[in-house]
Amino acid sequence: MSRYVLITSDQEFEKRVRQATAGLHGTFHAIAADYLPPGPDDLLQVLTGDPVEVILLGPGLPLDDSIRLASLFDLQYPEISMVLVTAAEQNIALPAMRAGIRDLLDPASDVDAIRKLLERASLAAAGRRRGLGNSVEGGPRSSRIIAVMSPKGGVGKTTIATNLAVGLGKEAPMGVVVVDLDLQFGDVASGLMLDPERTLADAVVGAAVQDIVVLKSYLTLHPSGIYALCAPLRPTDADQISGEQVGRLLSQLANEFRYVVVDSAPGLGEHVLATLEVASDAVWVCGMDIPSIRGLRTGLGILTELDLVPENRHVVLNFADRRTGLTLQDVEATIGCPVDVVLPRSRTLPFSTNKGVPLLQDCTRDPATKGLRQLVERFSANWEARPHKKLHRRAVVQ
Repeated sequence: MSRYVLITSDQEFEKRVRQATAGLHGTFHAIAADYLPPGPDDLLQVLTGDPVEVILLGPGLPLDDSIRLASLFDLQYPEISMVLVTAAEQNIALPAMRAGIRDLLDPASDVDAIRKLLERASLAAAGRRRGLGNSVEGGPRSSRIIAVMSPKGGVGKTTIATNLAVGLGKEAPMGVVVVDLDLQFGDVASGLMLDPERTLADAVVGAAVQDIVVLKSYLTLHPSGIYALCAPLRPTDADQISGEQVGRLLSQLANEFRYVVVDSAPGLGEHVLATLEVASDAVWVCGMDIPSIRGLRTGLGILTELDLVPENRHVVLNFADRRTGLTLQDVEATIGCPVDVVLPRSRTLPFSTNKGVPLLQDCTRDPATKGLRQLVERFSANWEARPHKKLHRRAVVQ
């Protein structure tokens, strides 16, 4: 059960927070004060009961003291989400994030806005606790960079990438970021119904290159609990981004997130090759048509010669339909490897993309949902440990 703690001298704000937590699974404890204790232990020792997940600082507390205490919590208790309650002030966001503060909240926020922030902070705390537990039990947890690839366009890469990210986000809340590397005409933002303030063009230059805190501030949070780094708003910005910058960016994100899902551009351009150099997994997508299948075969052949095929391979056949005149055996014989996941032709899947709500977020019943979940399972923590698992199981086209 979650536990929320508020330190403030503002009784009106305390009342709104109490109302917000009433609809959440957890307990609420308010401390009426206009000052802060010297350190985390001085605060936690007076709190009994459920473990603390979220601490809100302010309003009515000195900002310098709040940032100091948050930095101590970040060092000693990183699993606790610290939220700073303060009116919009210049130059406060960056120092707050450097101190480990997970979010900023305006004191004038209504009950619904407070509830949403608390839900987000709880998800973040749960994800960090899970990550810390994995590190203790099994050593350092390695991140995975998953490149969703296709030599041909129009095969549903973005739809698969966004659904994969949302599905993985349920296993690792706040531990997934989806990166739109279709730099000229990327659709991750529209596929997730996001309106990003910053894009990938901002993330590969300036302070973000050296400071992960700045980079994370450029990410856009999705309601499902995943982050997105969307494509540049202007197609011409793609010319200013090099393959070296892309590789460095993905490595930075892999140091902070459990899963980095990359929606790549069609073809085998500079940015795609840079992604493959650092990727741990490649999800190869093709449609059930001859140009798409032959394109995948040619692309795999070229990358094999260049030694740029990631260690883990996952082949997805999209738009599967017996009425196309092709069989699954025809596809596998042409590309020279088994198909791992089949997504049948579906009316709901493109509708969900147009709506900006991935199928795995909406939980809509559809034949394609089963295939998408099978793809997500291939990246779960216990997948490799399954004794009965067949890595490339023969799929069936309905």
